[in-house]
Amino acid sequence: MRAEAQIDYLEQINHATKYIQEIYQSNIDIGIILGTGLGQLIQNIQVEHEIPYENIPFFPVSTVESHKGKLIIGRLSGKQVIAMQGRFHYYEGYSMKEVTFPVRVLKMLGVNTMIVSNAAGGLDPVYSVGDLMILNDHIDLFPENPLRGKNLDTLGVRFPDMSEPYSHRMIDIATAVAKEEAIHVNVGVYAAVQGPNLETRAEYKYLRTIGADAVGMSTVPEVIVGRHMEMEIFAVSAITDLCSPGNIKKVSIAEVLAAAAIAEPKLSKVIRGLVERL
Repeated sequence: MRAEAQIDYLEQINHATKYIQEIYQSNIDIGIILGTGLGQLIQNIQVEHEIPYENIPFFPVSTVESHKGKLIIGRLSGKQVIAMQGRFHYYEGYSMKEVTFPVRVLKMLGVNTMIVSNAAGGLDPVYSVGDLMILNDHIDLFPENPLRGKNLDTLGVRFPDMSEPYSHRMIDIATAVAKEEAIHVNVGVYAAVQGPNLETRAEYKYLRTIGADAVGMSTVPEVIVGRHMEMEIFAVSAITDLCSPGNIKKVSIAEVLAAAAIAEPKLSKVIRGLVERL
């Protein structure tokens, strides 16, 4: 075998996929990415396998507080799922190809439907801490695109269409579940920035002006790569701080995690119901 540094990106994906398939041989249709403070959904999964990221060839390792760094395989709402308990961020110093590497691997494992969660700041003045916002569109403000460079034609087309990054079908199912569970959900546009600093007041005003309802530092790269491979995608934000005029204040990671804990039970109910109806 060639030295690791000489193994190209597609081969890295194949190595990681093969390692996981040696542990679990069957295809898995539904993948879940759990964001900051939202890992408690794992408690609802009948866990069959836990694979630490550091054991998977070429997988990045989570460095952010609350991201445990495990791949979980099991059953949720009667469906076989694979969940990422912890994701990777551009601000950690990873390239976009590294950030989205797990999504490529999920696709190779058979995942065609991906559910993504994140913690976000609420730009819409009607949002409250602990609210949920289902994404119906996004604004990509990252300085790098995960599809930049030579296209891998075996994975997707050179110019993937992004007119419907988030599945209308899954949005309708999730909003119906929320209504049945008496859970208030918002539907809006997510702006993705590189971080890791939170935004200035002027930047919050700018983001609201260009049409964003919430802002965060993840999700969009994974969605771009998922759509490149024709995955059907649903994404939801837990509003962990408020970024609208009159509501902006200094926020700590402890406060973000506390707010995520308020949103998490609602998010879990919505995701469980969504998975059950897929």
